[in-house]
Amino acid sequence: MEKRYKSGSFSTHVEIVTWSVQKSTKVVDLFLGRPAFPAVAEAVAAEVLAAVREHGDTAVLAAAKRFDGAVLKASELRVTDAELRTSVKGVPAPIKRAVKEAHDRVLTFATAGLREPWYIQTPEGGYTGEFYSPMERVGVYVPGGTAPLASTALMTVTLAKAAGVKEIVACTPCGKDACVNPVLLYALKVAGATEIYRVGGIQAIGMMAFGTKTVKAVQKIAGPGNTYVTAAKRQVYGHVAIDQVAGPSEIAVLADASAHPAWVAADLLSQAEHGSGYEKALLVTDSAALAQAVCDELAWQAGQLPRAAMVERVMDAGGILLVVVPDLQQGMELINRFAPEHLELMVKHARDWVNEVRAAGAVFVGEWTPESVGDFVAGPSHVLPTGGAARMFNGLTADDFRRRHSFVEFTREDLARACKTIVTFAEVEGLTAHGRAATIRFS
Repeated sequence: MEKRYKSGSFSTHVEIVTWSVQKSTKVVDLFLGRPAFPAVAEAVAAEVLAAVREHGDTAVLAAAKRFDGAVLKASELRVTDAELRTSVKGVPAPIKRAVKEAHDRVLTFATAGLREPWYIQTPEGGYTGEFYSPMERVGVYVPGGTAPLASTALMTVTLAKAAGVKEIVACTPCGKDACVNPVLLYALKVAGATEIYRVGGIQAIGMMAFGTKTVKAVQKIAGPGNTYVTAAKRQVYGHVAIDQVAGPSEIAVLADASAHPAWVAADLLSQAEHGSGYEKALLVTDSAALAQAVCDELAWQAGQLPRAAMVERVMDAGGILLVVVPDLQQGMELINRFAPEHLELMVKHARDWVNEVRAAGAVFVGEWTPESVGDFVAGPSHVLPTGGAARMFNGLTADDFRRRHSFVEFTREDLARACKTIVTFAEVEGLTAHGRAATIRFS
């Protein structure tokens, strides 16, 4: 059923529906089938990327004016060291401490997760294994349109730095006054960005992917963005590597009757307040009473938020859905089909449900772990797959900024032992020279 509430000038639009494995509903199917990048975003991204590839800086500057209202010269695209020093000087000390604490946590987690080289011995005394090397130059995208995401600077650049990348290019949009938020700049500085450009959107992705006279192309682009940025990243794949599909924010909450309705509502709204209209927030519960209580809380809490109008945009687009299921096992099945960016387990014995998760970018276990700890301080990167991409992508890690190399070192005896098999495959596949490359060594 649909619920509409009025709180001052704020109107909420939230549906409570039932679902089971045996019987789905059209509302749920539409919610699960959200596109990772809508057709309109694909078309605009293709247009702007083609222009950037052909015209370089000129197209980047034209797009910055068109989309962000920023009038710039090519010489003004890069944030200078002097500007950076002046800008971050005014950041209040408490904010600097918060940035440094978050950076330390992210760096600790990123470093601990780096894979170590390994090897095994072959039957005749040789070796096979893997080792890793950092990329030389990568690009990170940091959203700054509806909110200056200083935390994203930490969740991307820090990982590249931990991986050993020497050149880390950061792009983030500026305002009409050509300024970038000082806290965001401070976070980029602390994290280790080596170049910062005041350009965002599709044009930033094209600039990093293709390169211009002002900016040298990168090898890989990482970081979240709106639907247009996400579409652009997909389209430059092949010119550069990309991390994943990381678009508008999503959250799913699996909750039982023990969950606090106010807490659940607050967590759902934490993602809806990004406000593009494409965000998704899903509650799945086996308690109809909880769903009703959460719906009431959403009406009250949303109206109190400074970004109430942006939350209302998400609600009006059907971005918040409350689903009642027969039992939690079926609820988990629904969540796995949704494959959310963020998943909260607000149920009794929450840790017991972790192994039931098959598709989610990050999992937050128990009532004392709101998703916002992952956004800001927990340690794992908050750059996570969206739009159902959690079925095949993982969240960003430091290893995403390194290359994995396999190596093989055979002895004479190893090759002699394997030679007959090599020749057999060469004959089957009609690749005579392949077989000769092995047998010639024993001629």
